[in-house]
Amino acid sequence: MIFIFSKVFLFLLRPIVWISILLLVALLSKRRKKQLLIAAILSLLFFSNNFIAGQVAHAYESSYPLRNHHDIGIVLGGYSSFNLRTHDIAFGPSSDRLFQAVKLLKAGNLKKILLSGGSANLLDTTTKESDLTYNFLRQIGIPDSSIWVENLSRNTVENAQRSIDMIHRKQPNASILVITSAWHIPRSRIIFDKIAKQKLDYYPTNFIGKSAFELTDFIIPDAAAFSIWDVLLKEWVGCLVDRKRA
Repeated sequence: MIFIFSKVFLFLLRPIVWISILLLVALLSKRRKKQLLIAAILSLLFFSNNFIAGQVAHAYESSYPLRNHHDIGIVLGGYSSFNLRTHDIAFGPSSDRLFQAVKLLKAGNLKKILLSGGSANLLDTTTKESDLTYNFLRQIGIPDSSIWVENLSRNTVENAQRSIDMIHRKQPNASILVITSAWHIPRSRIIFDKIAKQKLDYYPTNFIGKSAFELTDFIIPDAAAFSIWDVLLKEWVGCLVDRKRA
């Protein structure tokens, strides 16, 4: 039930939903129609501005110090799905998490990759992201001995609980690197450090913030900016909840 509620809450958290509600209320309202329409238009211009979204995301995505070598790199799920047309893995915007982990493994900075992620789908829970990824890594020549699979977790808290438990059972003194999106690290650090009972190292990937802009970013609304706000708002609320829980 909590899992379903979180999905519904995240949908309602999206700015485009707020704007749609404002417009609907404005159309149905007999009072303050003008004020509501202005509020909706201003909200639309704010949340669709690439400069504002890019700057806020850039400020949130801090850099993190990295030691050269780790025993295990935990790759957090949420970067792929199952393509029904090809019956194979389909990589999404966060797939840099996996590719950076493979690069670190090939460079000798990691000894093993731990794939952490089951199914976050409300309806289809049979397709496991880590299993799909494991097959992909086998196909590109990554040996079994370099891959651990945790395929039951559905969110970051479960990623941490199940991954840390697996490492403690298999290799208790292993040095750990958590590999995830740069915007996801602040919340991941709250969760993983608490569950691991120590400060872990983190490797940021697929940054969404921007430090360089074009003229169009300032003056032309862009639907892509909404995606940045969706991510940031989700993470900020998650950080508040996880800090209180910690």
